Amino acid sequence: MTLKTVLASLLLFAAAPVLAAADETPPAYGPMLEGFDYPYPVQTFDFSSQGEDVQMTYLDVTPETANGQTIVLLHGKNFCAATWEGVMGPLLEAGYRVIAPDQIGFCKSSKPAAYQYSLHQLAANTHALLDSENAGPVIVMGHSMGGMLAMRYAMQFPDSTAGLVLVNPIGLEDWKAKGVPYLGVDAWFESQKQTSAEGIKAYQKSTYYAGEWRDEYDRWVDMLAGMYRGDESDIVAWSQARTTDMVFTQPVIHELETITAPTLLFIGEKDNTAIGKGWSPEAVKSRLGDYSVLGEDAAGRIPQARLIEFPDLAHSPHIQAPERFNARLLDELESWPAPAD
Repeated sequence: MTLKTVLASLLLFAAAPVLAAADETPPAYGPMLEGFDYPYPVQTFDFSSQGEDVQMTYLDVTPETANGQTIVLLHGKNFCAATWEGVMGPLLEAGYRVIAPDQIGFCKSSKPAAYQYSLHQLAANTHALLDSENAGPVIVMGHSMGGMLAMRYAMQFPDSTAGLVLVNPIGLEDWKAKGVPYLGVDAWFESQKQTSAEGIKAYQKSTYYAGEWRDEYDRWVDMLAGMYRGDESDIVAWSQARTTDMVFTQPVIHELETITAPTLLFIGEKDNTAIGKGWSPEAVKSRLGDYSVLGEDAAGRIPQARLIEFPDLAHSPHIQAPERFNARLLDELESWPAPAD
C-alpha cells in the first residue's frame, strides 16, 4: 500500500473543501479556536508542564440549585468542551456543577510545540485543574478519546473519582495488537494537513451518526475545519498528529479490571470507530470496531460497571439523540452508584 493510499484513508479523510453558499464564507479560526463561541464563559488555568508555561481552558458552571455533586466532562479527539453543550444544560438543571476542560493540545487550550502527550499527562493536568477549583471527588464522564482519558484518570486518581461515566469510549481494543500497521507521527501530520470540511463531514456521518445527517451537526464540522483554514494551521496539525499517536499506542483495554469506581458505560452499537481500519488488511479490518461486542466485553471486565446500550445510535449518542440520552443518563445518575449487572 502506498503512502498516498494510506493517507487517503486516515482518521479524517482527505477531500476537497465544502462549497459554501454564494453569500457565505467558510469560517476560519485561530489555532486556539479563536473566533468560535462556546455556550458558557471560558476560563483559563495557567500552569507549568514539561518545562513550558501552558494554558488550559475550561467551562465551570454552577447550577441555580446545587445537589452537591460535580461532573467533569472530557471531550474526544475530534471534539471540544463546547460539544458537551447538549448534556451540560440538563445536568445543570438537575443540580450538578459541571466542569468541561479543553485538554492541552486541543481546541482553545495551548498547543506546545514539544509536548510529550500521554493519557497519564492529560489526567494529571485535569487533576491539577480540579484541585485548583477545589472540586473534591468528582464524577468523571468521558466520550470517545475522553472515555480513554476518563478511565486513565479513574485508575490514576481513584480517591478523587466518585464515579465514572463512559460514552462510546475508544481504546476498548488494542488496534496494534490486532494487526493494524503503525504509521507514526510524520504520517499522521501529512494526513492532518489534508483535513477538509467535506472529509470531516463524510467521516462523522458514517461513524458518529449511523449514516444520518442533520443541519445542527454542521456546527461541529465548522469547529474542526475552521482551525485548518487559518495561517497557523500547522500548529493544529502537529498537535493532532501527536495525540493520534498517543491514542493509538496507549490502549486502556489491558487494565479495565483495575478500575474501582462505579461505572456507567453507554454504548451506541452502530459505532464502528477504530483507528487504522482504513489502511489495515481486510482480515484485520473485519475484526475492528464492533461496539456491540466491545461494550459487553468492557462491562464484563470493569468490576462495578453497568452497560446501557442504544442499538440504533452510533459513536455520539448524546449528540445524535440528546433527549433520549440525557433522560437515561439522569435516571441512572439518580440511583448512583450504578450497580453491577
